Amino acid sequence: MKTTIRYVSEGIVYGNFWGGGKGSYAAEKLGAATKEILLKEANEMLKTGGLDSGMGYESLIGALLSITKITTKVIQGKSYTNKETELEFIGDLTEEEMEFLENCYGY
Repeated sequence: MKTTIRYVSEGIVYGNFWGGGKGSYAAEKLGAATKEILLKEANEMLKTGGLDSGMGYESLIGALLSITKITTKVIQGKSYTNKETELEFIGDLTEEEMEFLENCYGY
């Protein structure tokens, strides 16, 4: 039996618009072998502004990521997949901003 585990994320960023105001936009989709590596990459991209998937912010404040652990097992030549998803906030968000992101994301 062969088992592989992979982590993927999608979500939304929250940041300061050019010229004033704040808002959210889709985050880049990421993938990694471990949750720790994925979160490290997401945090680095948050700092550089690269986690934003195209809106273009003056600066990013934080993000809400939906992280899915994908476990695949191959048993007797057949592939079986299990997915477990959890939400994770990154950055320096206030409680109000976290609630805003949850509402934007549909939670």
